[in-house]
Amino acid sequence: MRRIKIKNFGPIKDGNQANDGWIDIKKVTVFIGNQGSGKSTVAKLISTFMWLEKALIRGDIKSPVSHHDFIELIEYHRLENYLEHNTQIEYEGNTFRLILPENSAKKAIEATKLNQKSVKQPKIMYVPAERNFLSSIANINKVSDLIIGSLKEYSIEFRNAQLAHRSNPIDLPINNTKIVYEPKEDENYLIFNNKRLKLSDASSGFHSIVPLYWVTKYLIEYVKQGEKKLLELLSTDQTIRRNNELKELNTLKFGEKTLRTREKKINEKYVSKYFINIVEEPEQNLFPSSQRQLLNSLLAFNNGNNMLIMTTHSPYLINYISLAVKANELKDKIKDKGLKDKLNTIVPINSTVNPNELVIYELDETNGSVNKLGDFEGIPSDKNFLNISLAQSNQLFDSLLEIEEEL
Repeated sequence: MRRIKIKNFGPIKDGNQANDGWIDIKKVTVFIGNQGSGKSTVAKLISTFMWLEKALIRGDIKSPVSHHDFIELIEYHRLENYLEHNTQIEYEGNTFRLILPENSAKKAIEATKLNQKSVKQPKIMYVPAERNFLSSIANINKVSDLIIGSLKEYSIEFRNAQLAHRSNPIDLPINNTKIVYEPKEDENYLIFNNKRLKLSDASSGFHSIVPLYWVTKYLIEYVKQGEKKLLELLSTDQTIRRNNELKELNTLKFGEKTLRTREKKINEKYVSKYFINIVEEPEQNLFPSSQRQLLNSLLAFNNGNNMLIMTTHSPYLINYISLAVKANELKDKIKDKGLKDKLNTIVPINSTVNPNELVIYELDETNGSVNKLGDFEGIPSDKNFLNISLAQSNQLFDSLLEIEEEL
């Protein structure tokens, strides 16, 4: 299991002290908290270190990772101003342990290999909150050069999704609506009730959900392609390095079986076999029922080795995750088809969540802490920051009634 430890970086002070600072990263990982509590900071660092591990495995970056290279990496997520002299970050992945030591003027990342075996590589996508921009402006491709950082990368994948599904309507998980890209017009259209509406003219909820759902669907399809096709899609630099490794391998006097095994190990360094989806605020601009439908679709995509990491302000999402956990408990107990069909209408069977593969963290902006949310028999606790905020409105209303009684 992957995990990360963060100390004195932006709003994060000591990480998860209940686990010696370590934040576990599971198949479904969720961060909740107030503005400025560090939800996106943690998610961006997870994305950065996951990508760095992948880059070290395939040779895009050499170890140790220089201070300059590390600054470039965090500039991608606009985190460079969060770095302090006493910042310490440690990441443990499937292959490498990466350490950014504290009290170092020119911080470089130390990399220690944990695993000599070949490891399947992920396709990692950071979904920024600013994704609405891609939907709200007509002909976004004409201004793509003005976009920077994670939104730039996301705009590229959004374009790839358009081209991969050109003129082919894609079902969206809300409102019985489809999205289609028409290449002749270079325009995206929503289709509903046999009518068409330009995406740029649609409501903000569609501006949010279309890039998120469309790119997710495209990248899930991308990693399912055969190894031969994925190798054809490598960058020129990666292709040259892979070919050089294969040439060197062929100079060694291995038997045919060993040769094929070594060749497979080289190829696995360069192809992405599963998907890690890191999503900021999936609930943006969505009605609660639409949030549930979107979440169920993201969980359905999250099969096999795929992973879903989210930041959220929505109490609804946490409650819907609780439904998915409870449904997971029930699905294997149900033998009657009618009951299973009933369960499927509440939570789709392929959207259920194993509680052992779920972790939710609460971040506190007042002290920079990260705390794992408790659970009852695997179901996330109702006593979380988001539900407490809802309860506070009732308490405030009671206070108003008390004032009224004194009038």
